[in-house]
Amino acid sequence: MGANTETGWRQEVREIERRRALRAEMGGPDGVERQRRRGKLTVRERIAALADAGSFREFMSLTGEATYDGPELKAFTPRGVVEGTASLDGRKVILSGGDFTVRGGSATSGSGGLGSELASNERARQWQLPYVRLLDAAGGSVRGFEEIGRTYLPDGNGWAQIDVDLLSKVPVVSALLGSVAGLPAINACLAHFNVMVKDVSQLFPGGPPVVKAALGYDIAKEDLGGPHIHTRVSGCVDNLADSEAQAFEQIRQFLSYLPSSVHELAPRGTTDDPPERRDESLLSIIPRDRRQIYKTRTLIDAVFDQGSFFEIAPRYGRSRVTGLARLNGFPVAVMANDPRFHGGSTDVAGGSKVMRLMQLCDTFHLPLVSLADEPGFMVGLESEKQGIERAGAQLVAAVCQSRMPWITMVVGRLFGVAGQCHHRPSGMFRRYAWPSASWGSMPIAGGTAAAYRSEIAAAEDPEAKRQEIEARLNAVASPFRTAEATGQDIIDPRDTRSVLCEFAEDAQRVLRTQLGEPPIPYRP
Repeated sequence: MGANTETGWRQEVREIERRRALRAEMGGPDGVERQRRRGKLTVRERIAALADAGSFREFMSLTGEATYDGPELKAFTPRGVVEGTASLDGRKVILSGGDFTVRGGSATSGSGGLGSELASNERARQWQLPYVRLLDAAGGSVRGFEEIGRTYLPDGNGWAQIDVDLLSKVPVVSALLGSVAGLPAINACLAHFNVMVKDVSQLFPGGPPVVKAALGYDIAKEDLGGPHIHTRVSGCVDNLADSEAQAFEQIRQFLSYLPSSVHELAPRGTTDDPPERRDESLLSIIPRDRRQIYKTRTLIDAVFDQGSFFEIAPRYGRSRVTGLARLNGFPVAVMANDPRFHGGSTDVAGGSKVMRLMQLCDTFHLPLVSLADEPGFMVGLESEKQGIERAGAQLVAAVCQSRMPWITMVVGRLFGVAGQCHHRPSGMFRRYAWPSASWGSMPIAGGTAAAYRSEIAAAEDPEAKRQEIEARLNAVASPFRTAEATGQDIIDPRDTRSVLCEFAEDAQRVLRTQLGEPPIPYRP
């Protein structure tokens, strides 16, 4: 830097700007060009695309590895992450973006030490701000062993403990914007919502070279951990975006339904959709012939604020639909059965989606709306192999331990223990039914053959006997008979929106008593 002959601190200020300029070069022209060839934005372009214009305030902006010739700075390599505060649609968050141009965003680049400033996740925890990860990082690198002159015992839970605790304090979102491996792959799932990008993102603990060394076969990155694996089969990633810009829009949408921390209520949005709107299509949306199906999302659009439904994990566990929406501006969570897949039966994947949604409600004080058309837990050999009974027990436990205000609208079937999981015996719970509803321990059509097996087998005409028994049972299956005995409210389907809007507003006074951390910590 040389001798300072100027008055004041102008030269030092110029040095700050010089170092920030070097930081802005990221991994240098070659690293940036490789990033572009892969069809990816740089980390700084990503932050500019996600954040409100001019709102990003970087911290640790001078951190990196420098080389000197005496007092003069000769070269500077920034650390492989860019972090700071920013506003998303006017609400402040903390951003952490992996910089793949710097050694693949390796966790060993630019590591801190004694006297280091607070990490970004700790700032989010202390400042009670949402935390957004833009992941494009390879995790640890063996190159780091040579640089530090030794190996080390894996003890990263000193940092991971903060990430786990964050889940019960503030909204956490992870965007997968490249190949995400090692610890960043776990951070991708230590979130309330995550999204990956078509043709750009992959997720795995170890990539193709590690697979080759461990298992002896070659596999492409996309085949190993692409979206077709993680948004459809594993369920490790919620949503798929067609572009990075679409992924950023999904992040903004998701966060718009949530408070900044568990100590606040979710913000109410504006709407010009009147609560008393009555959609005539609801009178006929459920077919009388239950062998026919209907479109669940059409039903959702008919009762929630128009255009407000944000679906979560649409490609996984497809017999259940989960997401966020608004009722007269109030944010709510939504779950529904989709008869187009397994007849709407809850399988292991669908149940896991529902449990995560319930946790989200209890953590961030959202009312839950269930549009129930539940034929029961998924049966069959494959369901048994996946452990449907344990999954069912976990869902029962999650329901009974939940506390958010909850309303169930029984629009169709409600059978067995899976049907039981649309009901809670405690707290603010309401249940209504449509005249199209039917319920019981199991469907009459399937249960007759089991319950009356000997009587049917002994009949001269077994098929005629089965039909006769089913006719007798159907005669007592009217929902109005249940209402006579139990007080169950049955409503005109066209009144559904007004009932739900009233519930969402009533729920606010209960939610205010539940502010703070959830009694049961959030589990990813």
